[in-house]
Amino acid sequence: MDQKYKILLVDDDETIRSTMTAILEDEGYSVDSAPNGKEAIKKTQEQSYNLALLDIKLPDMEGVELLKLMKEPIPRMRKIMVTGFPSLQNAVEAVNKNADAYLIKPVDVDKLLATVKEQLAKQEEDKKFDEQKVAEFIESRVKDISADQV
Repeated sequence: MDQKYKILLVDDDETIRSTMTAILEDEGYSVDSAPNGKEAIKKTQEQSYNLALLDIKLPDMEGVELLKLMKEPIPRMRKIMVTGFPSLQNAVEAVNKNADAYLIKPVDVDKLLATVKEQLAKQEEDKKFDEQKVAEFIESRVKDISADQV
């Protein structure tokens, strides 16, 4: 992995945080964690993350509320909801509030790693697309300015 991706893991269960952190760090990711929504919000204000793994049930707020409150870096941080309480309502609400994926606890390690890898690849695609759009905008503005000076 040529770039060290930064992941924020938000779960109130210390065992889950330590286990998932070890799994992700073994894959070469840089992992930071938070036990609640308030700390997760603070962390996203202090630094940028490529991806966040968010528990739906947190002690201080619902994970879907946290989706809206975390600061977004550019390119947009990918967000994966993780729950031990799966329901269609949870899944629909998470997707409607910009979750990118949804995993059910106990999380299968292969499924976790595949989902993280897939979401980071999508973020890279978004980044390339954004850079291309900026380049096209600059190119068109240069042409407009040049045409105005003639």
